[in-house]
Amino acid sequence: MSFWERKKMPESLRAWAFKMRGGLWTGLFLLLLALAEPNGFSLGLGLSLVFVGQLLRFWAAGSIGLYRGEEVKADRLVTWGPYGWVRNPLYLANGLMGLGWSLSARCAGVGLFLVSFTVIYPLLIIPHEEAFLEERFGDAFRLFKATTPMLLPLRIPGPERRRGPFDGTVLWRSERHSLWVTLAATALLLSRLWW
Repeated sequence: MSFWERKKMPESLRAWAFKMRGGLWTGLFLLLLALAEPNGFSLGLGLSLVFVGQLLRFWAAGSIGLYRGEEVKADRLVTWGPYGWVRNPLYLANGLMGLGWSLSARCAGVGLFLVSFTVIYPLLIIPHEEAFLEERFGDAFRLFKATTPMLLPLRIPGPERRRGPFDGTVLWRSERHSLWVTLAATALLLSRLWW
């Protein structure tokens, strides 16, 4: 049992956090925006991470297919591409983007982001999703979980796990909302140079 699994949270709280993940993320960003005091260096450093995070989201979305919704669902267990490196590449991407915005803001928001990210994802949302996946896919998911880190790519997967199906046609349907939010949030953060 992992460290995160030993942290017992009510399932109703985990389900609520999953459903409200976009709102939680937005609230955290607005707080960062209010505290922001960016400069050229912080923006360059931070927005580089935002860019890498968005690319990772595209890779993960093209590997997993359509996934948006307020309920956990999965037609198949995806274990290739970015899912060969970590079980939750979409959330790793969110983490890179959030850390990037925090660094761009050049404020105490980095610590706030790290604490918030840890509570929202590893303690609440990921265990909620993984309970569903374990029930749906049984031993296949348990093997995936035992051999693939949650969020940090601590090992290089074999070639069979690095490559797999990728459907670029789902990107616009699955990632359109995320891309617009990323662009709008980045523009707002850039605007803090003038106000």
